[in-house]
Amino acid sequence: MTESGDVEGLLARDEIRQLVARYALAVDARDLDALVELFVDDVNAGSYGTGRAALRRSFGDSLSSVGITILHVTTQVVDLVDALHARGSVYCRGEVQDGDRWLQQSILYRDVYRKDERWLFVRRRHELFYGAPVGVNPLGLPPANWPEHHDGMGTVPARWESWRRFWETSDPPSAGLAPDGQPD
Repeated sequence: MTESGDVEGLLARDEIRQLVARYALAVDARDLDALVELFVDDVNAGSYGTGRAALRRSFGDSLSSVGITILHVTTQVVDLVDALHARGSVYCRGEVQDGDRWLQQSILYRDVYRKDERWLFVRRRHELFYGAPVGVNPLGLPPANWPEHHDGMGTVPARWESWRRFWETSDPPSAGLAPDGQPD
């Protein structure tokens, strides 16, 4: 690769890393508008059809089945195929509210990216190493009132407007934190 190609490759990998981070933040905030904009216009949403509107319905259904999610993006490998195409493997540590249970997951995303005006997901496959309940369910903790206390429930995700908007049109999970950030 030429020096110019090296710089272009670095910029491409950095933009793809930001794409992956924005995905995690949009999922956790339940910002479906921002989430679907991270995918190509003609994204295949499986049984929901093709396009961002179909993908939005798919995410709406899948994300309404769980409460709080906290996605921690970790190891990421990006293989540039050419100037407009790339593939990636992304490790992610997830914390997930499943009703009254609090789970920890180790996830592997297998991604395909394409650059239109910017890098976007063509496909994102979610594979699971494992999921297991954690020892202490944070949903039963009293408010932290940080910085007064370092443990307890905080103000996120209930502080995000997109989170509150999402739950206005979906039924909240059966137990745990209600959309307003208060325990059920």
